[in-house]
Amino acid sequence: MVYHILVASYANEVSTLAFDPDAPTPSLSLTSTISVGHHPSWITPHPTDKSIVFTALEQDDGRLIVFKVGDEGRLTHVCERSTGGKDPCSLVTLSEPDEILVANYSSGAFTAVPITSSPSYISTTSPAPTITFSGTGPNTDRQEASHLHQVAPHPSYPELLVPDLGADKVRRLVRKDGQWEEKGTVDFKPGSGPRHVAFHGDVMYTVLELSSELAAHRLPPLPAPATLLDTVPTMAAPPPPEHAAAMLAAEVLAPPPSAAFPRALVYVSNRNDPSPLGDTIAVFGAVDAGGKIALVREVRSGLKHLRGMVFGGADDRWLVAGGAQGGGVKVFERVEGGAGLKEVASVELEAPTGFLWL
Repeated sequence: MVYHILVASYANEVSTLAFDPDAPTPSLSLTSTISVGHHPSWITPHPTDKSIVFTALEQDDGRLIVFKVGDEGRLTHVCERSTGGKDPCSLVTLSEPDEILVANYSSGAFTAVPITSSPSYISTTSPAPTITFSGTGPNTDRQEASHLHQVAPHPSYPELLVPDLGADKVRRLVRKDGQWEEKGTVDFKPGSGPRHVAFHGDVMYTVLELSSELAAHRLPPLPAPATLLDTVPTMAAPPPPEHAAAMLAAEVLAPPPSAAFPRALVYVSNRNDPSPLGDTIAVFGAVDAGGKIALVREVRSGLKHLRGMVFGGADDRWLVAGGAQGGGVKVFERVEGGAGLKEVASVELEAPTGFLWL
């Protein structure tokens, strides 16, 4: 079958790619683009209507944009509204309640925009409930204020996890009387900069951007606190001193085990490696009986500034990843039970940052 993949970017476009893994030589090709404005860097689906998707413009006046998905993944602009903050960098939708939740990076604002049943699909006139967080860290260049980098619903608990890179916390939000409230935090060592989280069962894996580490916490439901299990570097070898400040971890993914890939694994992207072979994707085993994380494999991607990557297809067999500063978009196949990644297709594309498999 042919898969269609939407690509968010640090350009002005959202693109649609066609990936055919069954061709004699697997192919990845550009089928359409739509120009939407400055840095539509993240893309997420409607919680129940798969013909609707959302992006946001990562700019001072953050804008939330609604698209209708047509044949072969072609997008049509429906409407837009303010995100209630600056530089929205991550968004996710919920079906109970029907909301789209936005992490506004530069203003430290968490915004909940109601999803409607009307053809606009979002409330475009009423103010959206917003919580503005505050906090700082020791890295004066990156942690002068609260910087929210993701909103992640817990897969089992009615709780949101919101990594705050600026305050060295993952904030724990629950809904009470129709409003989201912070009811706890997971705290990290000063200057580590939590960016994104992923889950295997009751363990939360957090990629720490500023220290390029992967942390594992056991995370019981609130009000119980999280317990740190292990923290390990996201790279097999320390980066060269002259490049260390720029070599930062970016994404963390934890695809659920399946019959095809029974081992619980965690995948982390690293950016700005000076190697001519490009940035690495590190594959870790999930925490063992002793609560430890172990590096399984490091794969050279051929991509530069590897920010976003997303699994797709049956059993999450395929991994799409992009180089925001070079290398375009590539699709890798999981091999050796998921411990390895084999490049199967690629296409040149400007500044890809995020992906959605349709």
